[in-house]
Amino acid sequence: MTFFSSLLKPGVVPYLVPIVLLVCSNVFMTFAWYGHLKYKSVPLITVVLISWAIAFVEYCFAVPANRLGSDVYSPAQLKTMQEVITLVVFAGFTALYFNEPLSWMQGGGFLLIALGAALVFHGQG
Repeated sequence: MTFFSSLLKPGVVPYLVPIVLLVCSNVFMTFAWYGHLKYKSVPLITVVLISWAIAFVEYCFAVPANRLGSDVYSPAQLKTMQEVITLVVFAGFTALYFNEPLSWMQGGGFLLIALGAALVFHGQG
């Protein structure tokens, strides 16, 4: 059995779908919150309205992620996943969009947060 065929087993899909949806959600939210920083000459009200529109799309991924995810994850696990995914997406976003890769101190801080997330998952057993 290959890695990919094992991911498509019916028992695995309910665990993967919320993660994929949370990644999509976080990409949109990161753009909503930080994408406008490249366009500081655009009036703030315009930026807010555009960000709200982007955030609506984010919610279209986040709400189903949490609804479906609650079948296989606890609320604490869902929130923890969301936070770790947010950090990973943010790190990639700042590196690609702003050409500002993480410093080793920022990476270390994010790693400590990820270790805290591991404790949340380990404590659920």
